[in-house]
Amino acid sequence: MTVIIMIIVTLVLLTFSIIKSRKKSIKSVQIAKKMLLNTFVEVTGVMAIVGLILALIPTDIIKSLLGGESKSVSTILGAAIGTITIMPAFIAFPLAQSLYVSGAHLVAIAAFLTTLTMVGLATFPIEARHFGKKFAIVRNGVSFLMALVIALGMGVIL
Repeated sequence: MTVIIMIIVTLVLLTFSIIKSRKKSIKSVQIAKKMLLNTFVEVTGVMAIVGLILALIPTDIIKSLLGGESKSVSTILGAAIGTITIMPAFIAFPLAQSLYVSGAHLVAIAAFLTTLTMVGLATFPIEARHFGKKFAIVRNGVSFLMALVIALGMGVIL
């Protein structure tokens, strides 16, 4: 239902835009089409890689790493994986569902997702260059700890 509403709103706004300036609207639609096609290739590639990795890694390994007997070790491992991983959230959430189906603990998945969005070791050099090394270290450290707190909170709630 949400998608239908978004499509209707988009069409109404596009119609308004065409009425106001047909030339600019056509140019904007052409730019959007080009961006969509470029993004589609990237997103499809990332989804294919994630799917391939999930297909190649046996469920038993995922279960032993992220769903093992020790929830604390699984949580820290999930947080570590999220810290070094770069992927868009719209890929991460279906991946999290696949990990859950494969036997990963919810707390480990929550740690993975929160560190994925809050901590960035891969982007650390850029952050340090623009904001300073001390700021980048403190921000990533605090974010990592808060991600663990959030994951543990999710474990209590769920």
